[in-house]
Amino acid sequence: MSEGHEDQYPGVVHSGSNPGPVGRLFSLDVYRGLVMTLLIAEGAGVYQALGGLGIGWLDPVVAQFHHPAYEGFTFWDLIQPAFMFIVGVSMVFSMRKRAERGDRWGLRFRHILIRCAVLILMGTGLHCVYAGALVWELWNVLAQLSVTIMIAFLIMELPILVQLLISLALIGATDMAYRYIQVPPYDQLFTAGANFGTYVDTLLMTHINSDHWVAVNCIPTAAHTIWGVLAGKVLIGQGDVGRKALKIAAWAVAALVLGYGLNQLGYAPMIKRICTGPYVIASGGWCVLALAAFYWVIDGLGCKRGGWVVAVVGTNPILIYLITESLAHAWLNPTVGVFVIDGLSKAGVPEATAALLNALVVWALLWGLCYWLYTKRAFVKV
Repeated sequence: MSEGHEDQYPGVVHSGSNPGPVGRLFSLDVYRGLVMTLLIAEGAGVYQALGGLGIGWLDPVVAQFHHPAYEGFTFWDLIQPAFMFIVGVSMVFSMRKRAERGDRWGLRFRHILIRCAVLILMGTGLHCVYAGALVWELWNVLAQLSVTIMIAFLIMELPILVQLLISLALIGATDMAYRYIQVPPYDQLFTAGANFGTYVDTLLMTHINSDHWVAVNCIPTAAHTIWGVLAGKVLIGQGDVGRKALKIAAWAVAALVLGYGLNQLGYAPMIKRICTGPYVIASGGWCVLALAAFYWVIDGLGCKRGGWVVAVVGTNPILIYLITESLAHAWLNPTVGVFVIDGLSKAGVPEATAALLNALVVWALLWGLCYWLYTKRAFVKV
């Protein structure tokens, strides 16, 4: 996810002589970095701690940083789609760079194949960490990403319209499977725990997810990575920034109209946990629109000041995600809490306030790790 294009960020002092990769699109780095900054904030427990303050007016805001119980749509439902979409954009830069240095399609395919294998191992490995035992589970975003990357790569040389139609076909085919492949007791359309996606999980993993996530989500959400590829092709194409940003924004608006329109017409509800068609299309639209906005404001208008603060977090996205998911919850949060929560409690600070300060300290430490890795030009790529 960090492949492709890179240059030094204002405000960052580098140590050593290793120059690192060059030629990054700064707006994409800021976009990626913001997504990762929000993700590590969740891992640090910031949103949970904010909810624990018991401040009435803050509750609706905090609710936007959690997934709905099942049906519905919040801001937090855009994080994974953005993650997958940005991967698609980055693939265009990465594959162009490999082609320019003479890598043939077969060599590029081998790179993608190895990358996807590593991602699925990481994703299933995280589930083992969560469970505290060896398990075979495919719900993690990294495992899902291994499939969406492969699909996007295999079709990325096709004409844009063909790629777009394939992405919509993947969404439509999955929705049709929910409607017409109904094996009792998994024959209740979009009902939690009793649908086609749950049935597939019983075949792939012999058990289902207690929070109703399904592995087959990797098929419709391949659209997010494909749309990232399409947007990336626009970015590297001819034309000024404003024109390209407008073209991307127009695609985004079309997706938003289609996604919300299908939902309002009763075609299917907005459900992230099983990635219904309206949800996939609408969330993808928001991701595309965000890219257009970042690109126009940062690379078009030149508003770059301060962007490096989040951009450095995105230079090691897979690594910081793994660290956050495996170490932050289990070790870093409680370890920091020994000093922050216990110390502040002894000083008379309310428990909820101490918990929030602890989460902010953990968040800062995770950001500091990303900053340190960047100054050392240490980029862990998959």
